[in-house]
Amino acid sequence: MAVGKKSRVVVVGGGLAGLACAVKLAEEGVNVDLISMVPVKRSHSVCAQGGINACNEIARQQGFSEWMHFDETCLGGDFLADQPPVLEMCNWAPKIIDLLDRMGVPFNRTPEGQRDLRLFGGSLFKRTFFAGATTGQQLLYALDEQARRWEAEGRIDKYEFWEFLWPVIHDGPKGAQCVGIVAQDMRTMQIKAFRGDAVVMATGGNGLIFGKSTMSVICTGGAVSRCMQAGAKYGNPEMVQVHPTAIPGEDKCRLISESARGEGGRVWVPRKPGDSRPPNTIPENERYYFLEEKFPKYGNIVPRDIATREIFQVCVEGYGVGGGNMVYLDLRDKVKEVGREKVLGKLEGILEIYEKFVGTDPLDEPMKIFPAVHYTMGGLAVGFKKNEKTGGLQFGDPANMMTHIKGLYAMGECNFAYHGANRLGANSLLSCIFDGLFGGTCVKNYCADDATTSSAELPESVFQDIVQQETDRQTWLTTNKGDENPYKLWQEMGKTMLETCTVVRHNEKLAETLERCGEWRERYRRVKLSDTGLYTNQNLSFARALRDMLIAAEAVVRGALLRNESRGAHYKPAFPDRDDSAFLKTTLAGFNPADQSVTIEYGPVDTSLIPPRARTYGKKEASASGAAKPAPVGV
Repeated sequence: MAVGKKSRVVVVGGGLAGLACAVKLAEEGVNVDLISMVPVKRSHSVCAQGGINACNEIARQQGFSEWMHFDETCLGGDFLADQPPVLEMCNWAPKIIDLLDRMGVPFNRTPEGQRDLRLFGGSLFKRTFFAGATTGQQLLYALDEQARRWEAEGRIDKYEFWEFLWPVIHDGPKGAQCVGIVAQDMRTMQIKAFRGDAVVMATGGNGLIFGKSTMSVICTGGAVSRCMQAGAKYGNPEMVQVHPTAIPGEDKCRLISESARGEGGRVWVPRKPGDSRPPNTIPENERYYFLEEKFPKYGNIVPRDIATREIFQVCVEGYGVGGGNMVYLDLRDKVKEVGREKVLGKLEGILEIYEKFVGTDPLDEPMKIFPAVHYTMGGLAVGFKKNEKTGGLQFGDPANMMTHIKGLYAMGECNFAYHGANRLGANSLLSCIFDGLFGGTCVKNYCADDATTSSAELPESVFQDIVQQETDRQTWLTTNKGDENPYKLWQEMGKTMLETCTVVRHNEKLAETLERCGEWRERYRRVKLSDTGLYTNQNLSFARALRDMLIAAEAVVRGALLRNESRGAHYKPAFPDRDDSAFLKTTLAGFNPADQSVTIEYGPVDTSLIPPRARTYGKKEASASGAAKPAPVGV
């Protein structure tokens, strides 16, 4: 980069990863444009409830360590994650907790004044820090305060209610380089280019592809899809987490955090199929605590993919509440043990949500819950530079968290780096903040040392070409005279994706859905907007994102169809075992602009630190009659 030019970076996404990265870059002397579709304090990170994982001195007294946290994460992800980034994240975790504490995050405390810990899925150790059941909100607010500090210094410029449309990629003397983005003001509908010596994507998940999910309605995955269409790779798109406990709803599903189980909540169904008695009248010996019986070592804190499949299966077998698709999540035993006020002190945030939307007190009567799409382990594929001495990452290396497009980075849920085939609860907040804090220095070093072109020196035509591309797309949408309602088309896609590409997957159904992906994209050509105005037109924003969701959905389905094994959240009854010989590899979805098709290739997985092993969690086969037997060795 030319000497004397101050770097400017565009960060897209106002959640924890985006805020952490923006703050770190500002501390490093880099100017930041922070782009967010909503006010940053309303980013989807605000919905995270349960906690954030790390090993501290209290956890060490239990026998826990950063290495064990790393091992649990690799095992929880069924060994599909590259191990050096995971190790570095776990080693940074205690320092991140200390930093958040100094920022003023109100972590729950023990009577002795120590930061309290709770159990979370996939671990037998208490190693999850929490702020009641609103941890994400507290972390988001703390980081926003730091960002506001740098706003006052003129180092961060926030652009709230702006939507990312496309990356600007310039073919320089040493190849293609991302030099900015084009975005749209969601109020005035102005389309504008933002120059950046690097661009950081931190845009979250893609729950809207599946219709209803626990994610916010802005979580379309459109930004990741647009980057894939521009040349980035979408890593492990088929790996989608379905959370075991949510409140089913007509509009969306509302999360009931894993913290409810970590704090003593018990999952059960009546032992008699179709039993419709009120839950408070069913005696203890007539309840089937299936997670506790099948997994006596872990019980209700088995990893999410396992709990979800078990809940799904008991409902298929007819044991669901009233014979339907719901099970009970019961906190009454915990209330008897420690008292109502102590339970409220740790879980009030989620208990209020349940009472508001269901109408019953969850401490007086068991909650009715069912699994719902919650998180995407897949995301933009990013690279890393291994530190051969420590086994983790080389600090500050520009290769860390960079996509296949030079200068385009991905952080938080929209990258694929840490969770493999299944995410352990409370690792999400950690990975987001780690990405931002660790990755900020890497981005700064890229701008200072590796960027071959300063975005400020490029001609205006480089950016205006993409502005015109997006203006043309907008014009097409507002003038198209077709007969397809974008919302109905989306609902059809979401229902099909939810039925065929979530908890249980069958190749014949996936093949049918893949065919339908082509049909949906063809029908999209006939889409017609009900609102064609150019002021605060949410209809336009949604319809534009629908095209990108259709492409991302094809990547999810195609990746799932080709992976003939069961690994983590990806489960095929026809291929019930994990197959490391054929599928210990990363799915890399790309986009061929010539024929508008999604392509699939594969890349290696770095398992150099821990060899893959069977992921059983001590399972025993059990039935509602109480009989139990050891499970066969396998996945």
